[in-house]
Formats: sequence, structure tokens, C-alpha cells
Amino acid sequence: MGNGIEIWGGIPEVQKRFEVERPEQVIDYLGMMGDASDNIPGLPGVGDKTAKKFIAAYGSMEGLLANTDQLKGKMKEKVIANAELGLLSKKLATIRLDCPVTFNAKNYELDDPNVEAVHEIFDELEFRRAKETLAKIFSKELPETKSNVSSKSVSNSSAGAGQFSLFDAPGSGTASESESTGRKTLATSDHLYQLVQEGMGTKLFLQSLMQQSSVCFDTETTGLDPLTAELVGIAFSWEKGKGFYLPIPEDRDAAQAIVDQLKPFFESTSIEKIGQNLKYDIKVLDKYGVDVKGPMFDTMLAHYLINPDMRHNMDVLAETYLNYTPQSIVELIGKKGKNQLSMRDVDLEKQKEYAVEDADVTLQLKEHFTPELASAGTDKLFKDIEMPLLDVLAAMEIEGINLDEDFLSSLSGDLETDIAKLEKDIYEVAGEEFNIGSPKQLGIILFEKLKLVDKPKKTKTGQYSTAEDVLSYLAKDHAIIQNVLDYRGLSKLKSTYVDALPNQVDSKTQRIHTNYMQTVAATGRLSSTDPNLQNIPIRTERGRQVRKAFIPRDENYTLVAADYSQIELRIIAALSEEENMIAAFQSGEDIHASTAAKVFNVALEDVTREQRSNAKTVNFGIIYGVSAFGLSNQTDLSRGEAKD
Repeated sequence: MGNGIEIWGGIPEVQKRFEVERPEQVIDYLGMMGDASDNIPGLPGVGDKTAKKFIAAYGSMEGLLANTDQLKGKMKEKVIANAELGLLSKKLATIRLDCPVTFNAKNYELDDPNVEAVHEIFDELEFRRAKETLAKIFSKELPETKSNVSSKSVSNSSAGAGQFSLFDAPGSGTASESESTGRKTLATSDHLYQLVQEGMGTKLFLQSLMQQSSVCFDTETTGLDPLTAELVGIAFSWEKGKGFYLPIPEDRDAAQAIVDQLKPFFESTSIEKIGQNLKYDIKVLDKYGVDVKGPMFDTMLAHYLINPDMRHNMDVLAETYLNYTPQSIVELIGKKGKNQLSMRDVDLEKQKEYAVEDADVTLQLKEHFTPELASAGTDKLFKDIEMPLLDVLAAMEIEGINLDEDFLSSLSGDLETDIAKLEKDIYEVAGEEFNIGSPKQLGIILFEKLKLVDKPKKTKTGQYSTAEDVLSYLAKDHAIIQNVLDYRGLSKLKSTYVDALPNQVDSKTQRIHTNYMQTVAATGRLSSTDPNLQNIPIRTERGRQVRKAFIPRDENYTLVAADYSQIELRIIAALSEEENMIAAFQSGEDIHASTAAKVFNVALEDVTREQRSNAKTVNFGIIYGVSAFGLSNQTDLSRGEAKD
């Protein structure tokens, strides 16, 4: 059913699963083998197979304990010695049916809360989204289409028949729950999805398509990577419950001929294009020479601006806002693995139903999210920033970036030399060779053999902790620990970036094509995947060298880096009206360099890059409330200096 819940088919399945004659013997089985999740100890040395054997032979815990003379060896000794523990374990596994509880259903009905009182608390804590959700759940006048919670959730909460959460994503259940939740499905909904036939059918469809002012479309492809995926078909919908599916043949020339007929639609500047994760579709169509133009509406992006903390995939959105469960892709092509089908292998009728349903649902989500954006006050942000940015990011991903593989190969050799030297220095101090990458072996060397700390910190498993924060605290006093940290840093740099990045270069374009994600970080910050180009190190000289490997396409191009100048500090200066900070910014002074000069007691012009970086940590640490201990660990400052 989802959420870890599994439904069994009654007594026969229980008998088969536990190999018992009667369901009531399950408590004897659990009592014998124990259950760590419920803190049932069980009989020592008795596992699943032995417990089943005992049940078959003796029928129950009591039967086993009455026939210990038939047991042999160590098992006999263990059972006799732990007889009381066995009986206690059975008792713990037994659900009591005679608890002295007086139950009156009326006492447990869920009443509406004091909404006004809760609103006051939410206002004080600035829980704006929770306040809106609470109002929608308990407002009797709220139209169904405006609710962030499905009608099923509302009726449950008001009737006391279920649970709800102000902070979890409503409708985040799985598609298999559709029957129990009462959500609609394709099978229970009126719809008319048509297959566009070749010839006259295509011409008539194209004529109708070009007459629309707003159309939702969805591409079906052979894979998830837009660089390699081929079109299988395209679905269109511009009216709820209706849509069309245009299959695309496998032959590239024939496919191109059909896509070319769609160019007037995709490149029209007057027809709005609607989609879910439009960036993917734009990248796929680009391979067919299509430049998608005109106004666009991405439902995934829209929802990100409405509720950034929720998931934004279409199935969740449909369940949450439309009370509808779309067909799962797994039902169509199977689970990931060698036996998974390609969309091209799926029956054409099933392709049509699945693809057009996606377009139809996305169209309905657009209608729902448009007023929600206005209500959230993010419609301007969506229209003026996020949607135009989507097009820019798609172009960046398609373009990719060149990588100097020869430079990285040379850098890899240099790093290998540096790592080998650090390894040698560590072995010399340790007096023996060991696996530096093994926390257990490293802990024994540092804290048992070298005894660097009187009372070393340990993990929950009793092993010495060699976590970075623990070692960083000790690094200033012990050269071997600094060498270990350097060894780790260079090893990670080499394996994660220097040696790995060349493997990410596309064989056709000879470039790296990362994915920039707009809907991951709730703060609005972009994230990067496959590969992650945002975490390329910059604090150390070796880390900065990795960035040199990203180069322009040729001598006629230049890479330009742009960033906001100390944006958080400028906001702080404006909000606090701190005159010295405002004056410093107005005069063009580098706040981080100025802080470094004061902290490290050097002239402004003598501040090094590392000192400025530490000062930047100080400045932002103050803003975000870092402790003196935390600041000391992140910089070269002593605990006392960090506190001051």
C-alpha cells in the first residue's frame, strides 16, 4: 500500500510465511527468535529457522520448555538457562486484549482547533505557509479548487477519521493508494485521447493546433538523458479531458520530417507552451532543430514558487491538487534494470493513453497554479525571472563547456606525487604502514599508539572518531593530523574531480553537459548535477587549479565570472542602517579584506587570499550565528581570537 505497509491475504499467507499451523503461534515464533525493532530479546542462539523447527516440533514456547530433555548440546543449555527470558519474550510479543481501558469514541473525535489562537502563534513564528494551509483545511467556505489539501484529506481531518500535517506534503502517497483514497484515475475519468494518423489526419491536427492560444505538450522519448534520447511521440492537450498523440517513427529522416511540420507551432511567439519540466523537452527538441519560442508555463517551476518545500513531480502534484492518480511509468515499462522496456517497445495505444494523460494533467495543473501564484505573490517572479531563466539554463546545458583533459591528467600526476609524500610522512610518524583511509586503523594509530589525546572521542560503535571536525580541532598541535587532513583533501580532489571529470565528457560534443536544477534548493539557489560543478573547491591552491581545466571553446571566446558583491552584508547594512558598513560599501571598500586586516593585524594591501577567505567566514558566521568553537574550526583563528 505504500508507506511501508504490506497487506497479506489472510490466515493462509500467515501460515505460509511463518510456517505455523495457527496464527496464534506467531507470538511463540517471535518470542523464540526475538524482534529487535520491538525490543523483544528472544532465546539466545535461536533464529528464524530454529524457531520454525521448534514450533513444528513442540507447538509453543511452553511446549519447548517442557521438552528440553529432547534438545542437545549448547542449544539445550541455552534454552534451559533462558527459560524465563523466553516466557517474557512471548509475553512482550503478545497483544493484550484485556487492558483496563474505558473507551468512548466520542472522547476521541477530532474537533476543529481554535484557528484564531493558532494564527496568532503562527504570525509570531512567521509560519506563513502553515497559516495558509491551516486556514484551507478548516475553512468551510473554501472552494475545492483552491485547496492545497485534497478533498479526502479535508473530510478526514474534519471528521477525525485520519491525520494531517501542516508541514508534510499532502497527497504524497503512492499511486497504489488510489482506491483507498478515492482519487480519480484514467479508468474512472471521462476522457477523449486521439491518435493522430498520418496524412490527412496530421494536416487537420496541425491546422487545429495553430489556432490555439495555449497548448500543453509532453515529449515521450527513449531515455532520460536528453543528449541521447530519441523522440517516440509528442502529446498535446488544450482542453481538459481531451488530447492528441502524434507518434514519431524510429527512422531519423522520417522522424525529422514530422517534427519539421511542428516547427511553426513550437517556434510561434504567440502560442503559449505549457509543460512539466519544460527544460527537458526543449533540449530534446533542440536535437531536431527546433527552437521553442513564445510564452511558456512550467508547472514544476510554478509549484516550486508556491510551495518550495514539497516535491514537484507530476504524480505528487496531481494527487495533491487534482485528487487524481496518473498512470505510473513503472506499469508501462517496468522497474529500472536490464528488463526495463523502452517507450518505443510499448503498445501504441498504451503510449497514447499514458502520454496524453500527462499533457492533460499538466494542463489542469497550470489552471490551478495560475491563481495560486498570484495568491502567493510570486507570479511576477515566475514570469520575469524563473521562466526566462529556464530558457537560459537549457541553452547553457545544450552548449556545455570544454574541459582541458591534458591539464587534468598532468594535475592528477602532481596530486599523486603530493599524496605519496604525505603518505610517507604519516607512516614515518606512525612508525608503521597502515590504511590511512580506514577510520578504525587511523584511530588506533593516533589515539592508542601515539596517544595524541588523553580522552579521545568515540563513535556510537565504540570506535575512535576520526571525523573532520574532530581532527581539525587537533591539527594545530599535531603535524601528523594536519597531514592526514591534507591527505584526505587531496585524495578526494583527485578521485572526485580530477580523475572523474574527464569521464563526464560527452563522446559526441567533447564537452561536459551538466544539469542546472531550479527546483531543488528551497532558498532559490540553483543546484548542479551530473556532474556537480558547484562544489569544485576554491579555498586551496590545488582546488583552484581544477577550475583552470574549464576553458573556452577556442581563442575567440572568453569565460566570464560574475557574482553579487557581498550581497548578504549589503542587505544587513541596509536593514540595520549601520553607518560604517554603509559608508564602506558606498566607498567601494572590500568588507572582507577590511575585516581580515583587522583580525590578522596586517595592512589592507598585505591581506592574502586565505586571510580574506577566513575573514569572509567570520563575517558570514556572525550573520548566521556561528559559535566561537565553530569559527575556530573553520579558520586559522584560536578559540580566544574567534571569541573576540
